[in-house]
Amino acid sequence: MSRIGRKPINIPAGVDVKIDNGVITVKGPKGSLDYSYNKNMTVEINGTEIEVKRPNDDKLNRSLHGLTRTLIANMITGVTEGYQKTLEVNGVGYRVQKQGKKCVMNLGFSHQVIVEDTDDITMEVPDPNKIIIHGIDKQKVGQFAAEVREKRPPEPYKGKGIKYADEVIRRKEGKAGKGK
Repeated sequence: MSRIGRKPINIPAGVDVKIDNGVITVKGPKGSLDYSYNKNMTVEINGTEIEVKRPNDDKLNRSLHGLTRTLIANMITGVTEGYQKTLEVNGVGYRVQKQGKKCVMNLGFSHQVIVEDTDDITMEVPDPNKIIIHGIDKQKVGQFAAEVREKRPPEPYKGKGIKYADEVIRRKEGKAGKGK
């Protein structure tokens, strides 16, 4: 049995969960999320807990068991607490500033790079070299952060670029110089 799939998910106070024809809807203080789970899985609400069960031990069902449970748990965390990713901008003259719903970035190009907030993702710029991305959907927050990082990925020689706050850049040595 999947150790993760077996664990029940607690429904906190203020969160409303509905299951209707293979679609689970989670509503909470920060918003609402839907997920259409695989029809092989059985999702049940027992009081203040959600349980995910599988019909048999086929390879597909075993892999879907823990995945379905984790995705539902992430939805509940998202509507109660939300998710965030922190990006750091490193480099001489590299700056970020927020103008309304737009994030204007000077990244060493001849032009400014502009990224806009979406309906469910918001950006915050506490200082000129830090971007914090907030949202309720873990997958969308991660994807948006990856797209912002892609504008100027960190390079290994000087470490200039946009990197995740917890990311470690493996540095390379420059040219060795003249040997003889």
